[in-house]
Amino acid sequence: MLDKKTILNADDLPREKVSVPQWGGDVFVRTLTGAERDAFEQSCVSNKGKSKDINLVNIRARLCVLCICEENGMRLFNAKDVEALGKKSAAALDLLFSVAQRLNGLGNEDVEDLVGN
Repeated sequence: MLDKKTILNADDLPREKVSVPQWGGDVFVRTLTGAERDAFEQSCVSNKGKSKDINLVNIRARLCVLCICEENGMRLFNAKDVEALGKKSAAALDLLFSVAQRLNGLGNEDVEDLVGN
């Protein structure tokens, strides 16, 4: 049986090394924490009365800022970097966004769930 200390000390945020030819090297992409995923999902939906709007503005850069990291898992970017990262190669961002989606279990169904709920 797991105890609290074991759970809280578990390294449960796997990282994956990704080659980004457009940038001439490799970066790591990591799994989000539960709080980060909740904040990201919240940033994708805004309530307007009884309706919800999906916010796809710079979505690739927003997720990449949360997931691109050093080998030890420390994030390379912060929220202030979203706009600048969003101006980088769409192909590079799409590659990293796809890896981040896969590592975090974020698919099109998740977006549909956010809108539906």
